[in-house]
Amino acid sequence: MKYRYLGTSDLKVSELCLGSMTWGSQNTEDEGHRQIEIALDRGVNFIDTAELYPTNPVRAETVGNTEIIIGNWFEKTGRRGDVILASKIAGHGNPNVRGGEPITAKTLRSVLDDALNRLKTDYIDLYQFHWPNRGAYSFRQNWRYDPSKQDREAVAENMAEVMEELKSARQAGKIRHFGLSNESAWGTIAWNRAAELVGGPRVVSVQNEYSLLCRLYDTDMAEMSHHERVGLMAFSPIGAGLLSGKYKPGYAPPGSRGSITTDLGGRVTPRVYPAVDAYVELASQHGLDPARMALAWVLTRPFLGSAIFGATSEAQLDNALAAAELTLAPELLTAIDRIHKEHPMPY
Repeated sequence: MKYRYLGTSDLKVSELCLGSMTWGSQNTEDEGHRQIEIALDRGVNFIDTAELYPTNPVRAETVGNTEIIIGNWFEKTGRRGDVILASKIAGHGNPNVRGGEPITAKTLRSVLDDALNRLKTDYIDLYQFHWPNRGAYSFRQNWRYDPSKQDREAVAENMAEVMEELKSARQAGKIRHFGLSNESAWGTIAWNRAAELVGGPRVVSVQNEYSLLCRLYDTDMAEMSHHERVGLMAFSPIGAGLLSGKYKPGYAPPGSRGSITTDLGGRVTPRVYPAVDAYVELASQHGLDPARMALAWVLTRPFLGSAIFGATSEAQLDNALAAAELTLAPELLTAIDRIHKEHPMPY
């Protein structure tokens, strides 16, 4: 396992981050605890969770349960110090989470305290905003994204207010570093500007979707990462399981994410299966497991901080962890570039 510093922080994280969004829905608490122990034994030191979790589906009555599962593991094992822990506060609009309240100084204060109680810890290493109050182009919203409707003054006032609370939270030792999720280049730079004005925490990471099938990060966000020294925490690096090749048109394995959310969050389109087939065939030509190849490719990207993977079985967990030991040949990387040009935005 390789490690790298996340942005400008002192967090030396494993290049693979263990995702937890299925713990409490598709996985039991015992299975989540087992995943943590296996991952730590294999060199992972980074776990990502959220107030929102578990997902598949998100329910108001289960919000926060994944943090409870992780907190119970900390309490049971006493191994809080072995983990770099990331969590997230939900932004405006999801009715299942606090009725859709936005992120304000008041909500940040109470939600962070609630998260610390659920996680049974005094601090969170990386505290992230799950999505911006003003809206985002993630999760296929890019097709209809219209930032012209945003109120510039209201956005600036909210950022200033919230940054003061983040500063207080860091001074109190409740958080060590600050990150974003489902964010844009402008949003990231604006948060860093707000931090500079009050001496608050700068952004060290952005958690956005990134895979062979979703490469929106490659242009403006990549440039932002370089100049602002912000690392990408790539989620869905296997395309929500599509790049494993297990899904076919009209078919999802029983118990899989696709059997619960049939369109995989808008990822299933007429264009996606030809792209998936091309990558799966390429992996076969090189004698590689396609999911492992897809994850190993994400690890090659220059702006990467860490790639977040999830698993619902120990076999999936083992396969993902093996990606850390896989080096992709130059001719394979060239072929990946060719396929990307042929299938640039499959969803």
